[in-house]
Amino acid sequence: MDSPIRSSNGKRMPRLAIAIGCVAAALLTIGIVPRLHARAAQTHQVDEQREPVVATIAPTHAPATQELLLPASVMPWADASIYARTSGYVQQWYADIGAHVHAGQVLARIETPELDAHLQQARADAAMAQADYRFASSTAARWQTMLQTQSVSPQDADAKTSDSDAKHAALQAKQADVTQLEEMASYQKVTAPFDGVITVRNVDVGSLVTAGGAPGLAGMPGELMHIEQTDRLRVFVDVPQDAAASVKPGMPVWLTTQQYPGRRFTATVARSADAIDPVSRTLRVEADIDNHDGALMPGAYAELHLSLASAAPELQLPASALLFRPDGVTVAVLGSDGRAKLKKVTIGRDFGIYVEISTGLNANDRVIDNPSDSIRDGEALRTASPA
Repeated sequence: MDSPIRSSNGKRMPRLAIAIGCVAAALLTIGIVPRLHARAAQTHQVDEQREPVVATIAPTHAPATQELLLPASVMPWADASIYARTSGYVQQWYADIGAHVHAGQVLARIETPELDAHLQQARADAAMAQADYRFASSTAARWQTMLQTQSVSPQDADAKTSDSDAKHAALQAKQADVTQLEEMASYQKVTAPFDGVITVRNVDVGSLVTAGGAPGLAGMPGELMHIEQTDRLRVFVDVPQDAAASVKPGMPVWLTTQQYPGRRFTATVARSADAIDPVSRTLRVEADIDNHDGALMPGAYAELHLSLASAAPELQLPASALLFRPDGVTVAVLGSDGRAKLKKVTIGRDFGIYVEISTGLNANDRVIDNPSDSIRDGEALRTASPA
């Protein structure tokens, strides 16, 4: 049997002292173990920082075509404001907003009593000038006959001939006045210049309108009506400078709109400005689209899809592999010696999450994906083990 624990004077130690010693040992253990774990974790973290673990990816070939999505404005094929060419009162209008009209169709009729009176007076003046000319012409002819028998002097005969010519010129002037007033009277009928839809009507029966589009009533615009041709539409889009060279007339494009989800509207590039806007650095491009079904409305917002082809597509990388440094765009490549090598690259086309690398990258490079911003050239690295 074990000998009992005794004190220095031969007496037994109290059991309470033993219990206190055990508790103190337990508390000491509780305080030391977490510190040991923290120290081990810190050591492991330092080791990992010495050789960070990275994942590598291989460059892939960029697609030969790129779809460019641009905001576009849908405009009518033809757009005209209709004004009065003669002054008067609106006697009747025949087309309201939304009406489909044809070229030459009467849209409104203007009552012009003053113009009618002036036309009657001009016709009377023309008839009087016609009578004066006939008399002067016959007189000149008689004097020319008498001149042949020397019954009158040549000077008097020339005077009668000159008077006949003057009367003829006066007749022509009066006839021109009649023609002008008749032309103005023909504008009593306001007609459509082309097939289209009436989008604005600013007049009503009895409204005073004046020639040249001046407003006839307070607060009323000068135009009587507004017409737009909608069976064909023009689509205007601003193409960025880097893609402007790829857009050519005759190129097929297609549109999408919010009111027709999933539907494509086929269009064709008709023309471009052939000049870059110095303010926006974009190229103004127009595409034409058939709209006989009336699905698209002028003034609407649409999205234009352009398929841009590349003659020599390069390699591409995800955008997460790029490093933006003060000296330019850089990628980190893992060398055969397990160390990082930084390469300066040039970005080509942008595909969203992927970008085309024009220069600075080889197809067999092991590119580090999502590298740390603090990565250095020549830094030792470790590749991640496959899951």
